[in-house]
Amino acid sequence: MIVKSKKEIDILKKSGQILARVLARLEREIRPGVYAADLDKLAESEIKKAGAEPSFKNYHEGKELPFPASICLSVNDEIVHGIPGNKILKDGDVVSIDLGVNYKGFFTDGASTVIVGKGDKRSKKLLTVCRKALDLATSRCSAGVHSGDIGHAVESFVEKNGFKVFRELVGHGVGRAVHESPQLPNWGKPGTGEKLKERMVLAIEPMISEGEAQIFLDKDGWTLKTKDGTRAAHFEHTVLILKNGCDILTKS
Repeated sequence: MIVKSKKEIDILKKSGQILARVLARLEREIRPGVYAADLDKLAESEIKKAGAEPSFKNYHEGKELPFPASICLSVNDEIVHGIPGNKILKDGDVVSIDLGVNYKGFFTDGASTVIVGKGDKRSKKLLTVCRKALDLATSRCSAGVHSGDIGHAVESFVEKNGFKVFRELVGHGVGRAVHESPQLPNWGKPGTGEKLKERMVLAIEPMISEGEAQIFLDKDGWTLKTKDGTRAAHFEHTVLILKNGCDILTKS
């Protein structure tokens, strides 16, 4: 558990605002025929223009090969950590963009999922439920609340709406590193897990499936995909825990 000083929080707020602006710009660029590699280049350019660095590029996380891009771009059955590569976006694709920003040595995370073009009814509901799950999670964040309280609320809401959370994939502390303690599962029992404290900074990130929530690692060594080939959605904010409530640092 790591709490942040006022000076650190001020820097993290700036990091979060850079992330929010860049992520919003990327969302506006999503349309059929767009090359994922161009989105990656745009993200890196915009982040550096703001005086920051993309925190995912060359990140190892104990893996043999470093992550080769500035953004994670996951399409349809890709849940998280998708490599942009030579993907070309098609009408109806469900596309998750996960972005990390390093500003003066302080890290923020954020993610959004969008539909390319019109999309179908099921994909629209998938996104709506995942986005609302994130809103529900952030609304529960406050000093004294347990991680299990938040996870239980997220999973209950998601399952009530006909979807499932991935139990292997969790939110986490963030700030002085890309990943810090504690872990924040999107499931749990009320009154259990880490008790949140004022001035903790956390990445809250519901990841949900329209089918069975089973995953496998792609041969590229990074991309996590659904075993049954169904689509997934991912929304994420970096939040600062307050005495009563939280401050969303990556809100545009």
